[in-house]
Amino acid sequence: MNPVLIDTHTHLDFDQFDADRSDVIYRAKQADVAGMITIGIDLDTSLKALEIAEKYTNVFAAAGIHPHDAGEAKDEDLNRLRELYQHPRVVAIGEVGLDFYRNLTKPDIQRKTFRFFLELAKELDLPLIIHTRDADSEILSILKEKSKRGWRGVFHCFSGDVKMAEQVLDMGFYISFTGNITFKNSTAAAVVKHIPVERLLVETDCPFMAPVPHRGKRNEPAYVQYVAQRMAEVKGISFEDLARTTTKNAVELFGFDLVYE
Repeated sequence: MNPVLIDTHTHLDFDQFDADRSDVIYRAKQADVAGMITIGIDLDTSLKALEIAEKYTNVFAAAGIHPHDAGEAKDEDLNRLRELYQHPRVVAIGEVGLDFYRNLTKPDIQRKTFRFFLELAKELDLPLIIHTRDADSEILSILKEKSKRGWRGVFHCFSGDVKMAEQVLDMGFYISFTGNITFKNSTAAAVVKHIPVERLLVETDCPFMAPVPHRGKRNEPAYVQYVAQRMAEVKGISFEDLARTTTKNAVELFGFDLVYE
């Protein structure tokens, strides 16, 4: 059997997949993608992610509030999310974090919401899927607060430098890359070289960030193979070894059982 991959970050609930979602999931399976995590960015998308995960045995869900949406989140939304984390198909809290690039939500609200999910992750012993953009130093500062250590999770769609990566690794997090690693002028490859393969995950972040040779088109989980291939080249290892190790990493972090059909 060919080595399989896990796409650890998708948005299969987005309307870009409404017309052919089943076909997209089928193509992923045909491309040896044994598992996918579809990620919520607010309560509605988290509920839809769980609905998809309940329908397809090789799809799992994560639930959270994206920093862009933190300003719209009500207390009842957060309480409903707390309930979702009890569901066996929900394997992570995310995506959550800070984004000061577009500042669609006031920074203070972003910080408050992020801290809420950090406390919840410790309480429920769930991994975090962290989004950060133009907020690296602050997100590291929050994670390093003395009373708030001990999380596990992944920094998804990593865009930081080597120094940032070292700090993330020191705190025990995994690091994940998307199709941006295949882009001609990407700086991600230089960072990947410094990260042990035992701490790497692969993702598409579909429908965004389609890798070469599909750049500019709608992304989908089947294309995670191009991310893995490029990552293997950068690390100087075989595709098979990269696939086995990143899949093992994902299973250990998210704690799900893969169903091979």
